[in-house]
Amino acid sequence: MTVVAKGNNAPDSRTAKVIQLYASPPSSASPSDAGRRRHPSQQRSEPVQPRRMAPRPVPRVSDLGHPNTDGFDETADITPINADVAPRIDESGLPVQRTGSPLFSLGGIRSAVADTVVTSAGYLRERLTGDYEIDDFGFDRHFTENVFLPAMRVLFDKWFRVEVTGVENLPTEGGALLVSNHAGSIPVDALMLSVAVHDHHPRQRFLRMLAADLALESPFIGALSRRTGSTLACTADAERLLRSGELTAVWPEGFKGVGKLYRDRYKLQRFGRGGFVTTALRTAVPIIPVSIVGSEEIYPMLSDLKPLARVLGLPYIPVTPTFPLLGPLGLVPLPAKWHIHFGKPIETNRYDEQAAEDPMVVFDLTDHVREEIQQTLYRMLSRRGSVYFG
Repeated sequence: MTVVAKGNNAPDSRTAKVIQLYASPPSSASPSDAGRRRHPSQQRSEPVQPRRMAPRPVPRVSDLGHPNTDGFDETADITPINADVAPRIDESGLPVQRTGSPLFSLGGIRSAVADTVVTSAGYLRERLTGDYEIDDFGFDRHFTENVFLPAMRVLFDKWFRVEVTGVENLPTEGGALLVSNHAGSIPVDALMLSVAVHDHHPRQRFLRMLAADLALESPFIGALSRRTGSTLACTADAERLLRSGELTAVWPEGFKGVGKLYRDRYKLQRFGRGGFVTTALRTAVPIIPVSIVGSEEIYPMLSDLKPLARVLGLPYIPVTPTFPLLGPLGLVPLPAKWHIHFGKPIETNRYDEQAAEDPMVVFDLTDHVREEIQQTLYRMLSRRGSVYFG
């Protein structure tokens, strides 16, 4: 997601540079880059050295294929994305519908709320000792693990009944850039994705989210977002997180995705200018396509009060079946059944850092990632059961 940030919004009052397609001119290559191959367009620009062996061909984006979607055809039989999402077959040969915890399971909700209260009480006792740390971005691991995540699990497990697949595609260590579709009128998908990564990853890794300046500038939401791992979606912060080995998430559709109408559900919007690809190329981290089904139905956006939104300085004001008709009650999300799938990683270390300056490489990789997510969404939707009672 590409946003413009003022310098005083970045941590430590340092100037935050916006993620852009075109970066500063490349500097001279360092000795560590000598063994890394460049894009063919960059090789042609270099003088031909006599008595030099021809370089091996650099893998093209078209050669990567679509590991999550190859062979997909809307009219063909559905092939599972992987074994984890394959339909289970009962003794009669019919597929068994996957379900999470039953909807409106009051006993389960009471148990989850009680666990949250107990965890929060323990957090307060530990907080008084002062034995916790806050990093340079404002991330408070102690608060996130003991207050934020337990509260989100009530929605994750009992309300949205989220099914998670493809966790094996997340690296056990080191940085990776998670790129996801965005929807839901309110970015609840970012919160659910952070729970999915932490609770389902074997090492319970934390997700660091790149957020819009509008969210971080809000009085209460901004402080909470930074404390739970979010930071400004700018080049400096994104590269610093990835180089330090963090799992970092970005939503390239931005407000166009989260604020689209219900009739356009699960149709990906533009992925900006490919700033996330430039960042991944510079840091040589894999790109993990993430596909989320269920977020489009929690606040079905029927219309947009654009004149009022412009007056209030907001990107949109949604009109849903329950909001603003039911007032504050309309802010309660509908209990859609969710499915989050982590796709196979798209490696970027096959290119050197200079590839980030090549518009063709950036455009091709951006389109490749977008197509992976879009086609995976189609496959997930084709196997979907009931939206709210599945």
